[in-house]
Amino acid sequence: MNLKSTVLALLASTAGLCASAAPAATSTVQLLPNADAPVIKKEIYGQFAEHLGRCIYGGIWVGEESGIPNTQGYRTDVLNALRELHVPVLRWPGGCFADEYHWMDGIGPHDKRPVMVNTNWGGTVEDNSFGTNEFFNFCELLGCEPYLSGNVGSGTVEELAKWVEYITAADGPMAELRKANGREKPWRLKYLGVGNESWGCGGNFTADFYANVYRRYQTYCRDFSGNRLYKIASGANAGDYNWTEVLMRDAMHQFNGVSMHYYSVGDWNSKGSATVFDASDYYRTLAICLDMKTLVERHSEIMDRFDPEKRKGLMVDEWGTWWEVEPGTNPGHLYQQNTMRDAIVAALTLNIFHDNAARVHMANIAQLANVLQAMVLTQDAEMVLTPTYYVFKMYVPHQDARLVPLAVTTATRSIEGRNDVPEVSATCSEKDGVYTISLTNTSLEKGNDVAVDLAALKLKVQGAEILTAASVNDYNDFGKPEAVTLKSFKDAKIKDGKLNVSMPPMSIVTISLK
Repeated sequence: MNLKSTVLALLASTAGLCASAAPAATSTVQLLPNADAPVIKKEIYGQFAEHLGRCIYGGIWVGEESGIPNTQGYRTDVLNALRELHVPVLRWPGGCFADEYHWMDGIGPHDKRPVMVNTNWGGTVEDNSFGTNEFFNFCELLGCEPYLSGNVGSGTVEELAKWVEYITAADGPMAELRKANGREKPWRLKYLGVGNESWGCGGNFTADFYANVYRRYQTYCRDFSGNRLYKIASGANAGDYNWTEVLMRDAMHQFNGVSMHYYSVGDWNSKGSATVFDASDYYRTLAICLDMKTLVERHSEIMDRFDPEKRKGLMVDEWGTWWEVEPGTNPGHLYQQNTMRDAIVAALTLNIFHDNAARVHMANIAQLANVLQAMVLTQDAEMVLTPTYYVFKMYVPHQDARLVPLAVTTATRSIEGRNDVPEVSATCSEKDGVYTISLTNTSLEKGNDVAVDLAALKLKVQGAEILTAASVNDYNDFGKPEAVTLKSFKDAKIKDGKLNVSMPPMSIVTISLK
């Protein structure tokens, strides 16, 4: 680490360590229960696993002959960790990889499968030992819905149609092929993406051309054996509102959902370090992250004009932070660390999805293991859980719960040329009489005393957890797996109809009330 990097790290660390000396700020939150508020679909907590770096190979799949403890070839530690998150849906095989993936190469005996070069991500040679059967079996072990990203860029209509048949048909030639490969009964396939980033790595299509290609490809993706496909069109790159306009105009009646991708990246040419940053870098990242609100709202406005009943879903099936890779790693493998800053970004983004739950039907953070804003990092037989993992664990109670609208009054921090960053962000939901409130204090410098008006609801605190760190730069790594971890939280008390929460700096708190 050079002198400049060392100084920046010390500055950020000092901000985190000394923040408790500053007087606490105050914020208020008011619950506005509404029986007509939307349900927060559990699919908002979806995951994404691409053939990229060590996400699949070494992150999920090691094979049954591996010395690493495994369940049918899948890492047992990763499998158990993901079960704790109640993963609702998993997207695969890409990403950019999807539009160069030919599924027939990944079925049958492992020693008969052809080797391929992953030209999108680092030129890695893959043996195709993780293919369709392995993916769908993994989803069954996890108890989640598979989300298949189909090859439109370099694949044929027939290839995609036969893939759907192989997976879901009870009888016929593709079903017989599946049975010959060891799977007698069909799998369930709900979510089918017809292409990925078709404006870019998925074919460099124009919106008008893709809309017509989409209509053609989806026509031949049939429903077999009682399976019903939820078809997802490849949607916009961040703020390309014309792309959404064209798809809604020309193909809306052929899809159930349309995707949108957005990464919290300040500068694609120089993304910055995942771990070495100062306070100004931190706040600017949060301001960039909050662009998600504008993007979701503006795409939703376009969709509302064509679909006022909100029957079509906006699927944010790639999102998260994107930093420079860790020093010494393959630039094409996108391996980055994951700090308390990433945890704050995750919480703010999930809160935005909650607030737009009537239109946002799914989201898939990138990615599950060892890539970008990962849930877990692995190294040989070791595994660590990231700060972002813990945010997803804290937010499990919000899955399929009804949104409770809020009125939040809090100070904001002005960021030049960007969104103002609120000191406190909040979300609340109710399910089976249990209210879950999640609060995020974004300030590095001071705590925040939050007063939550419970709207005359007679509730008692059932439990609370907190995620925080000594420094916003802190992260979990091999040899220090619990630098940032969940802890019990005691500073949440109800008095005179208000929930009073004393939050330390840069912290996320989830409170359960009944």
